[in-house]
Amino acid sequence: MSKKSKFAEMEEKTLEFWDKGKFFERSVEERPENKQFVFYDGPPFATGLPHYGNLLAGFIKDVLPRYKTMRGYRVRRVWGWDCHGLPIEHMIEKEMGINSKDEIENLGVDKFCNACRDSVLRYAEEWKKIVRRVGRWVDMDSAYKTMDNNFIESVWWVFSELHKKDLVYKNLR
Repeated sequence: MSKKSKFAEMEEKTLEFWDKGKFFERSVEERPENKQFVFYDGPPFATGLPHYGNLLAGFIKDVLPRYKTMRGYRVRRVWGWDCHGLPIEHMIEKEMGINSKDEIENLGVDKFCNACRDSVLRYAEEWKKIVRRVGRWVDMDSAYKTMDNNFIESVWWVFSELHKKDLVYKNLR
């Protein structure tokens, strides 16, 4: 490579090539349905832009699904958003100038909760751009959110199954 290489231009050409060829989609669809590998990727928090820690963890979590794909497995990779309560609530309290629980009740809990829900995907487009630019292949258009009822109900179902098997108990650590 010459010192005059235009890395940003090369990056864009590579991304366009991947998009045009639908290589990520094909890496899933062209693998047999009866040979699936499931990998649950813990989602990033929805309250800010990606940082070094998010990207590094994302690279590490991308290695196993790519390896399994190369070994012939069908590996769906669906993005998720961790819509954890406290950081989003804190962000909205700060934006609305709220300093106490009483102020939330005076505003109306429904209004406050709706403001929190509405803020969840505030940074989604920036995440999509950055995740794409680092070469990570993941379906962000079908993303799940930890605040969705079907997600919450699945967590309660798993907890119930663990409880039925006596795998849940109270103890001290």
